[in-house]
Amino acid sequence: LISFSSGLHYLFAVKTEMASKDPVDEVVQAFMRPVSKDGLEKMSQLLLKQMEVGLAKENHGGEVQMLITYVHDLPDGKETGDFLALDLGGSNFRVLKVSLKPGEEIAQVDKKLVIDDATKQSTGDILFDFIAKCIAEFIKEQNIKEKLPLGFTFSFPVHQTSLVSGTLIRWTKDFSATGVVDVDVIDLLREAVKRRPGDINIDVVALVNDTTGTQMATAHKDPNCHVGIILGTGTNACYTERLDAVKKFSGDRLKYEKVIINMEWGAFGDQGSLKDYLTEFDTALDKEEAVKNKREQIYEKMISGKYLGEIVRHALRKLIQQGVLFGGKSAPCFDQFEKFESKYVSMVEEGDVSDITKCRVVLETECGLTGVSDQDCRIVRRVCEAASTRAARLAAAGIVTIVRKIQKIDKCTVSVDGSLYKLHPQFQYKMKAAIDELAPGNGIEMKEAEDGSGRGAAIIAAVACRLAASK
Repeated sequence: LISFSSGLHYLFAVKTEMASKDPVDEVVQAFMRPVSKDGLEKMSQLLLKQMEVGLAKENHGGEVQMLITYVHDLPDGKETGDFLALDLGGSNFRVLKVSLKPGEEIAQVDKKLVIDDATKQSTGDILFDFIAKCIAEFIKEQNIKEKLPLGFTFSFPVHQTSLVSGTLIRWTKDFSATGVVDVDVIDLLREAVKRRPGDINIDVVALVNDTTGTQMATAHKDPNCHVGIILGTGTNACYTERLDAVKKFSGDRLKYEKVIINMEWGAFGDQGSLKDYLTEFDTALDKEEAVKNKREQIYEKMISGKYLGEIVRHALRKLIQQGVLFGGKSAPCFDQFEKFESKYVSMVEEGDVSDITKCRVVLETECGLTGVSDQDCRIVRRVCEAASTRAARLAAAGIVTIVRKIQKIDKCTVSVDGSLYKLHPQFQYKMKAAIDELAPGNGIEMKEAEDGSGRGAAIIAAVACRLAASK
């Protein structure tokens, strides 16, 4: 922690006006200059404007979707029973059974299965038949006889019209199965179940985004949890909003007072809001042939783990080409798409700011370089620190924007899930430093979610059942 604060001061303290510009300083400042306190305050205003556009009406044409989840209440801790959950959103698919008892720890069993690229990029029927097959196998293995309520975490942008219906807006990550966009994904699930030989007996009660599940998983124990954040392969945010602020809501306003909004904030900047925050390295990333979502998910690309290593690779490659690094000698790690992995950034930043031990391991063992000097290691660490600090500060500004909007700056728990937040050795501290810089004396507490995309979906299903029973 001490190393981070001194390192942050160092990143911002580089002189920007020099008779002879240092190439390393130029790279570092390309990342850091736009995310000064003033820069983050400006970004916060831009995001708030997009949030308000998104809440005003459907088909608003703004950058941030602000999707209505139809989750109108937080758990009260009294939810009881067994629930199933599905978790689809990345390379793995999970089926879970979650048992809830008031005053007791949540019990769960789950099964994880790998979804191969062929299935991700096939058809909707093939993808959902795979999901149904996994459910049937899990029910048999767990000897489940009764019909259980099910929450389905579907971690892609969905336009929901109720808690149990929603059409896919677009695929993200590396999914591209045909026949799913603009189709109700719950209908696809139910049709796949019908194609089975009668071995699945479920009651689908909730369609959930992983971000919403993240908020609910923490809210089960903490009633002050008003925000959920994903900081992993991708990034997204949700929060509890007053219904009177959601002008586009067409449901029963007398019945409900609030609703969780799934922001889909990764698309912030897609129409140019963040043009002043982009570096040449962000542009280089977007020009890569392998990047399919060009000029999309701009905020996500600047923050999330899927892209962090690639952005660092482009920055290091420039310094290699300038002869500043490794005597101008490159390696496949810096010349090939995604070969400098985001996990390397985390490894490089382990230890004190002056510690270059892990950096040397990355460069020599992972990248296969020889003759690496201490100066090379120090430069690589500085670039990694600059890129990850930018990402953390951008995410922090987003959080402060949300908490200010809902007027919870004095007391608000933010539930966080995702590998970038959990595994990068400095990321959460960089975020906290930026939050405190933007909102001195704030009452924002960051809490790691316990399996938001899994048990969070089950908790939402439990709340849905509780609300249905109370009608």
